[in-house]
Amino acid sequence: MEILIINSGSSSLKYQLIDSQTGESKARGLVDRIGIDGSTIKYVALKNGKEIEVKKQLPIANHEEGLNLVTELLCDAEVGVISNPDDIKGVGHRVVHGGERLVQPTIITDEIEKIIEELIPLAPLHNPGNLSGIRVARKLFAKATHCAVLDTAFHQTMPAKAYRYAIPAEFYEKNGVRAYGFHGISHKFVDGEARKLLNKPNAKNITIHIGNGASMSAVNAEGKCVDTSMGFTPLDGLVMGTRCGQIDPGVIFYMGSQLGLSNDEINTILNKKSGMLGVSGYSDARDVSDKYHTGDANAILCYEMYAYRIKKFIGAYTAALNGLDSIIFTAGLGENDALVRKLVCQDLSFLGIELDEEKNEQLNHPKHPVEVQKDGARVKIFIIPTNEELQIVNEIIDLVK
Repeated sequence: MEILIINSGSSSLKYQLIDSQTGESKARGLVDRIGIDGSTIKYVALKNGKEIEVKKQLPIANHEEGLNLVTELLCDAEVGVISNPDDIKGVGHRVVHGGERLVQPTIITDEIEKIIEELIPLAPLHNPGNLSGIRVARKLFAKATHCAVLDTAFHQTMPAKAYRYAIPAEFYEKNGVRAYGFHGISHKFVDGEARKLLNKPNAKNITIHIGNGASMSAVNAEGKCVDTSMGFTPLDGLVMGTRCGQIDPGVIFYMGSQLGLSNDEINTILNKKSGMLGVSGYSDARDVSDKYHTGDANAILCYEMYAYRIKKFIGAYTAALNGLDSIIFTAGLGENDALVRKLVCQDLSFLGIELDEEKNEQLNHPKHPVEVQKDGARVKIFIIPTNEELQIVNEIIDLVK
């Protein structure tokens, strides 16, 4: 059974067609710069044992035009992998924010669309794009079952002591101000993979999803998230590419009252000009790494701050879990940056975390899960490539059936 996975942003649309029985990706790609000059579409398909790639640059005014182009390629006589859109039995949509109302995979109806729209104030940068993709796809694939998988859902098992803020209760009760957490689809996928590798269903794991955006989760012996580093928004927690992460709220008041910055200016600084970019001058870790190895002081400080923040969360989450079986690195930096893994794992032997530096240095772009702890170390250190699309398929397969 073919299931199409759609991750729709404000000006982009990622997609992947997956065979639900084998987990094999039959086609994948990206429609980028929707409604902006220089729009492109990329399509990669596996057909007759060969990989086919198509790239086009052409005007793409909106999500409907973009998804129409994707459908044409999927059904094309030469490069397509299905005969017509009705071959697709299910469409899984990644939705960033489900609040407290959407906490499990859900068949999309007009009512569910309305709920996603009502949650836009909690995710103004993400839910509108997600909603656009849903509305267009429901028209194009009218016979398919459309399902929403929420990036916040995995964290809904957190207890109130973890997700509530120590501010007047009315802000939670009336306005929903609490920690929600994000990257939940990825955290759930790699935690599940780790449990299989450990052959220990009741494992206690810390998942570390570090890319341009970054977050961590503590997952208890029941496989439930009990804490996560992102909060009400994706701004909290770890140092990120351009986001500051955890910060004293007093800094924000100082920037406004003493420095005369507006709320919009402060928001832009903390979301788009901080993190690695603010400390080193570069938002891409590859550039920061190059500078680190030349002895650049700002790049060295940037990596030290980045790793130290992760290390602090490891300590806190080990305490919250009352033990630890594994830590799991995933996403862009987690899978590909040996330096950050090395710095994170330094001086954690008291917790049973001991990195084999030789194994760690040899790994780059692993296609399968690998272990990089020293022989005999008490805590496993996994590098597990994340696969959010496959996790979405796994989440919705029963709904589609």
